[in-house]
Amino acid sequence: MCCSNSIERDRATMGEPEAFDISAVKGMKFFDPHVHMTSRTTDDYQAMADAGVVALIEPAFWLGQPRTGLDSFRDYYSSLIGWERFRSSQFGIKHYCTIGLNSREANNEALAEQVMEILPLFIYKEGVVGIGEIGFDDQTAAEEKYYRLQLELAKEAGLPVQIHTPHRDKKKGTQRSMDIALEHGLDPYQIIIDHNNEETVKEVLDRGFFAAFTIYPFTKMGNERMVEIVKQYGSERIMVNSAADWGISDPLAVPKTAALMKLKGISDADIELVTYRNAITAFAQSGQIDEADFTAPKNIDQSEKFEGNTILRGGQQPRTDRSSIIIS
Repeated sequence: MCCSNSIERDRATMGEPEAFDISAVKGMKFFDPHVHMTSRTTDDYQAMADAGVVALIEPAFWLGQPRTGLDSFRDYYSSLIGWERFRSSQFGIKHYCTIGLNSREANNEALAEQVMEILPLFIYKEGVVGIGEIGFDDQTAAEEKYYRLQLELAKEAGLPVQIHTPHRDKKKGTQRSMDIALEHGLDPYQIIIDHNNEETVKEVLDRGFFAAFTIYPFTKMGNERMVEIVKQYGSERIMVNSAADWGISDPLAVPKTAALMKLKGISDADIELVTYRNAITAFAQSGQIDEADFTAPKNIDQSEKFEGNTILRGGQQPRTDRSSIIIS
């Protein structure tokens, strides 16, 4: 869901990602409201924790190839509220998730019908802060059908909605997503429109929705463009995420963007809003987020187990020297 169809094309139009030292924001806290940690390694968790990421949201998404049966969805959703939440905790990061049927797989209607039946078994679980990511991909009739059904599910559960906007015909898909949400009687303030760009941001904000931006190498939104958007539109209802997944992506995109904003003269108050506070405000409407859960001192024991399993292997000890390049 979060990869580019043409990296070379986007590199040509956006240039190479800028490299810079994130020490400019050392000591700041970050909340990444869209990052697919199932696709990442424990080293990514450690790097994120070191960079100041204290909490994240992992939306349910497409895994890169179609799932072929209901049990694969069931196991995936279970991992988001179970193992992945545990794995994140072992690095001091509070893990939340959103649960939904993604737009690409909504086109398999026989399977989508089965998935819709099990969604209520997961959306009320601890740590689930919304329905998502849902919306449009190819903007088919099937995608609209299951988007509408999941909006109704969100209304019934009183949960925020995390909307994936399409890569193709983004403006049209974004407008259509908002129109349908309003048609179903949802409050725009409970809806996070994701993967925005310069073409969509004004209308999203003008209509009262939250506008999320994915900082993604060569596609979606770059660091420097994000700086200009905050300068133009301010920080109200805007949030930054990494959407780091199985494609070419960067789990440190949020702190890196914060560092560039600081270097470009954006105030600490505005940086805090777009890289931390606004995400909490939006998703806390689920009733599942208590800031004290990720700001209080942490006592991490990496020998703890989840269903008999730890993040350690073969007698490993928790890594304490993060700067070492030697693997003993």
